[in-house]
Amino acid sequence: MIVASFKTLDGLEAAGKKVLLRADLNVPVRDGRITDTTRIERLVPTIRELADKGAKVILVSHFDRPKGKRVPDMSLEPVATALATALGRPVNFAHDCIGPDAEAAIETLRPGEILVLENTRFHAGEEANDADLARQLAAHADIYVNDAFSAAHRAHASTEGVARFLPSFAGRLMEAELNALDGALENPERPVGAIVGGAKISTKLDLLGNLLGRVDVLIIGGAMANTFLAAQGVAMGKSLQEADMHATALQILADAKARGCEIILPVDAVTATEFKAGAASKVVPVTAIDAEAMMLDAGPETVRLVCAKLASLKTLVWNGPFGAFEIPPFDTATNEVAREAAALTEKGALRSVAGGGDTVSALRHAGVLDRMSYVSTAGGAFLEWLEGKTLPGILALTAVAQDAAPL
Repeated sequence: MIVASFKTLDGLEAAGKKVLLRADLNVPVRDGRITDTTRIERLVPTIRELADKGAKVILVSHFDRPKGKRVPDMSLEPVATALATALGRPVNFAHDCIGPDAEAAIETLRPGEILVLENTRFHAGEEANDADLARQLAAHADIYVNDAFSAAHRAHASTEGVARFLPSFAGRLMEAELNALDGALENPERPVGAIVGGAKISTKLDLLGNLLGRVDVLIIGGAMANTFLAAQGVAMGKSLQEADMHATALQILADAKARGCEIILPVDAVTATEFKAGAASKVVPVTAIDAEAMMLDAGPETVRLVCAKLASLKTLVWNGPFGAFEIPPFDTATNEVAREAAALTEKGALRSVAGGGDTVSALRHAGVLDRMSYVSTAGGAFLEWLEGKTLPGILALTAVAQDAAPL
């Protein structure tokens, strides 16, 4: 298990201690309203556990991109209010993450109480991983807990720098995320399959390259599949595809064959001449797409093929939808495959791990978000993990934090 290489909350004596908890409170907001509280809700177990153990819990997080300046619309104060609702207990707020405001708020904290500090990105030193800012953050606490896997791909002051100055632990969300990824790619039960969708091969070259050496079956969907088909000489009409990536697509197919990795591409398509909800559509083999038509989803024969393959797998990693799932009827393939994966998961026949922004939205749309083994909300960190990259926030916990530097 990856988590065996660093400390979890199991070994944390928190009573009376000040705990600096790196959370991800960077939630989506529209017109001043939080539109998705998933990240807040997933933090609740760690916060409650620390508070119930008698810790003084001090949360730090970034929010949006204020570029080192104080931007009132990017304050974490409304998010702290939403966190209090999710926790069902009071949450205090400080109008800065360092300096007199933060220090005064921390000074009044009692065991079991919770405090959210202001947006770390109001200070330019956050994204620069400035050692002085990291030291000031660390000075707030006795212990550092990182529960923000979604920010672990960034070497910032609050994710990597602060771990150099405090004894450091993984929170429950971080622990769950790493356990899920460990079981999906590092030490999976085989056969292992991956579904990779999305618009462009060019944005997922590292991901595809890493997966070829780790999975037994690679199922490709979305507009990315159009490029693979076009590279093999299939006429794709007006479908979105990357003409300059044909040689790369052919090389990926050759590499997969050499490594014994089976690649599954769509065999039929749902096509339309316009991209809008309720557009007239028809199902055709991928070799019979009209010159004026676009492939906007995989067809029913492809769904049957993919679902049959899922039944042969023990582990599935999913990143990216099959089609334009936001617009019916082009959500059908994603919905049906997602529901089959969820059903196999519930039977105990499949371990299913999914992640990435569009993937989370697609699985929520299909009604299976809570029926998969694990769905990561991490976005960029999840992708970089799948690409085989080292994440600074994780490395800091494993390599640095075991022997914290003095303040």
